[in-house]
Amino acid sequence: MARASDTQGGSVTLSKKGLPAWLGPLADAVETVQPLQLSRFLPPEDGGGRQSAVLILFGDGERGPELLLMERASSLRAHAGQPSFPGGALDPQDGDPHGDGPLRAALREAEEETGLDPTGVQLFGVLPKLYIPVSEFVVTPVLGWWREPSPVGVVDPNETARVFTVPVADLTDPANRATTHHPSGHRGPAFLVESALVWGFTAGVIDRLLHYAGWERPWDREKLVPLDWRS
Repeated sequence: MARASDTQGGSVTLSKKGLPAWLGPLADAVETVQPLQLSRFLPPEDGGGRQSAVLILFGDGERGPELLLMERASSLRAHAGQPSFPGGALDPQDGDPHGDGPLRAALREAEEETGLDPTGVQLFGVLPKLYIPVSEFVVTPVLGWWREPSPVGVVDPNETARVFTVPVADLTDPANRATTHHPSGHRGPAFLVESALVWGFTAGVIDRLLHYAGWERPWDREKLVPLDWRS
């Protein structure tokens, strides 16, 4: 069994051994999914952008499989008030951004933002690097299984408004799905869960994961949620 025992330079490995059966389809899909199957926004070919990573952490909750999310503080300059995966920019001590650096960064950032104990997390997959044009982040999504759950919550109120989990059943419920419509004309998937509107990069990745894992249920893509220019 792989453990992320030391996020500051120790061994961080990937393993699908011992995952619950319900995670199997997702773990298999991660092996073959291509960048353009996830997003049309891909990293600049010139290598530009700021390297970062997010932790997409699945666990078993009271209502079955669930996903860990957080809501960013409304005072932040980038993506203020938005629900997101824990994560952030790579630090030099995380190591090679093209090697296991993103694995270490995803765990470190999750620990710093939510108080998560990384020793209870088993990393089982990495998605292709994606790009967030508005912030110029090159993001590596790292998938984990919360093998040994630990208490989580807001560590720094200046960065995080709240930390919460969302049952996968709520994410797949057609009643909770919608399409956001920005004044710029951009449209994207959204989820109305846990008193939050999950949209943008986070919702886009969740949408694709549900699809390729075979968990997606038919939903009304014409159900629109308008955004304003500040979004």
